[in-house]
Amino acid sequence: MAHQWRGVLREYADRLNISDATPIVTLGEGGTPLIPAPALSARTGARVWVKFEGMNPTGSFKDRGMTMAVSKAVEAGAKAVICASTGNTSASAAAYATHAGITSAVLVPEGKIAMGKLAQAIAHDAQLLQVRGNFDDCLDIARELAANYPVHLVNSVNNDRIEGQKTAAFEVVEVLEDAPDFHIVPVGNAGNYSAYFRGYSEELARGISTKLPRMFGFQAAGSAPIVLGHVVKHPDTIASAIRIGNPASWELAIAARETSDGYFGAISDDMILEAHRILSAEVGIFVEPASAISVAGLLERSAAGEIPAGATVVLTVTGHGLKDPQWALRAADGSDVTPTSVAVDTDEIADVLGLVKATA
Repeated sequence: MAHQWRGVLREYADRLNISDATPIVTLGEGGTPLIPAPALSARTGARVWVKFEGMNPTGSFKDRGMTMAVSKAVEAGAKAVICASTGNTSASAAAYATHAGITSAVLVPEGKIAMGKLAQAIAHDAQLLQVRGNFDDCLDIARELAANYPVHLVNSVNNDRIEGQKTAAFEVVEVLEDAPDFHIVPVGNAGNYSAYFRGYSEELARGISTKLPRMFGFQAAGSAPIVLGHVVKHPDTIASAIRIGNPASWELAIAARETSDGYFGAISDDMILEAHRILSAEVGIFVEPASAISVAGLLERSAAGEIPAGATVVLTVTGHGLKDPQWALRAADGSDVTPTSVAVDTDEIADVLGLVKATA
């Protein structure tokens, strides 16, 4: 009989801080596909795989951490959770809080959240406030509210989030039967970078894998505090999910980079959008722009001679393209993409498609 996936808390209960007293709040997150990417392998000479986290219930990797954070919040007696968000966290927190029967409050930067994510938070009945500031302002306020009022903070400063997200590394090792040589992730708050490193470290300690991958993380050039070495007060990038100027998991990420002989780099918005098109058109995976920075980082590092031929490389793409679909409708030259209009005429449509009628 086929195994029905039960969500990461039940699948990995032996490796997480949960007990019989923990109410499992799950929407079936995790178990996302690790997809071979022949087109990217051909471009780089490496063996490239894509971990497609857009297949989680709310369309992003945040669900892995949120199932843990909300479950532990409910175990602690919380009746409300709060988060700051550029979009994906708000959607995830709202969904899991609703499923748990508790209230969610989300703070988002005004005018800087993709409509697909805003719609999710509203659909899941979150108390959503748009703050006239950036993400970092939102997080500061969320922390203060959680410290002084009866709400439970579920941003990645909460270790439960990192614990849930580390399960993605377990899944990679299960499929590859070892850790990869390189793992590349987008970096905003840097929680996911830190979480993968934690997961891989635990698999190595358990003797399930033989090595730690080199952890490569990429930030948008207009929002690259870790690369620059200082807070960016006014982060600016089309990749809204990583438009963060003061990462909450900065110190964890630096430690992970040093231990894994890793790397942080910055990628321009133009390169992000080019990678976005490559992933969609050549690999068949549709992601939001922030996710495509993993592909851009792979191509940039490969061109720099830093990815050896034959190396096994895993790219995490963090959010589904339907979160922020407008970028798929923009051509490489910046113009809008529109469908070709044709008459109700089979021969005309065949001609536009370049089809030649079969002869008898």
